[in-house]
Amino acid sequence: MAAPVRSKKSYRFAFRSSVYIALISTMVMAFLLWSFNELNWVVVIVTALTLFVTSFVTLQIRIDKFIYKKIKKIYDDVELLESSTLPSYPVTTDMRTLTAEIEKFAKDKKIEIDTLKIREEYRKDFLGNVSHELKTPLFTVQGYLETLLDGAIDDKNVRKKYIYRANKAVDRLIYIVKDLDLITKLEVGDLRLEKQSFNIIELIQSVFDLLEMKADKKNITLTFDIPYPEPIMVYADKEKIQQVLTNLLVNSIKYGNEKGTTEISVENLVKNKVIVRVTDNGEGIPAVHIPRLFERFYRVDQSGSRREGGSGLGLAIVKHVIEAHGEKIFVESAVEVGSEFSFTLEKSSSQIEDKQ
Repeated sequence: MAAPVRSKKSYRFAFRSSVYIALISTMVMAFLLWSFNELNWVVVIVTALTLFVTSFVTLQIRIDKFIYKKIKKIYDDVELLESSTLPSYPVTTDMRTLTAEIEKFAKDKKIEIDTLKIREEYRKDFLGNVSHELKTPLFTVQGYLETLLDGAIDDKNVRKKYIYRANKAVDRLIYIVKDLDLITKLEVGDLRLEKQSFNIIELIQSVFDLLEMKADKKNITLTFDIPYPEPIMVYADKEKIQQVLTNLLVNSIKYGNEKGTTEISVENLVKNKVIVRVTDNGEGIPAVHIPRLFERFYRVDQSGSRREGGSGLGLAIVKHVIEAHGEKIFVESAVEVGSEFSFTLEKSSSQIEDKQ
């Protein structure tokens, strides 16, 4: 709990009010004494000073106590603050300062309430998406097992086919749970990055090789924009960057056009940075979806048909991995033209020195 900030006490209101009281009272007293021919300026001045001091002290104490009690009652009534967060000493009597503080408090609370509403909506979406993603493979497994238990287990061919399909559904469940575990660790900062110096060109080529068969099924070509005869050394977590590249390429293949191309380029950005671009000529992404692309389970295809598999966490993981490295990720896309995802990486110090 944050310690209460001591407000600057102002005596302006009490001072001005005391001056007015002393001045008006003294003028009335002086007029009365003058009327009775008993005007004594020493008495007048002493009376004026006495009235001023008495009024000032009384007003200051009363105003302090009045404002403090009223504000505390407001806080208690609306239950926006715990009583322990309110200063135990008199708050400021400067109304301009007090008004500014109350306005700031109201603004902060509005932001807090808006944030809570957004989080609540996000939580509802997340729970809905998790249940949707998990129930499909779960129901698939349940359906196959029930069919087997109902007698299909006696047919050797059916038994083998259904057990194989149930196993594939379990694999999908494991895939989703692993991705959920990874993204949770990334979001809470609980994942350690094991940074090392490695050749990003070599890593990209290995990802090309891993996904070659998947790309061949749609006649999609995975290629570099130009030959890279020399290594480009970067400093990052090699395994995590491989996952980033894999997720981006898998997405590109999934939503790419038949006989399309997915091209990767690696360019110098600044002295100690490179930018990796993954570009395709696929179906593209409507502009309305781009701000939400990196949300967990968000899909451009809102029909619910899930025509393409995956956990729905691929791009969210990509974003968190890149940000965990302290780097940036960007996306540009146009419908029926294609998409480009790009991210920055730190150059290896040895390569920077070689360039100097």
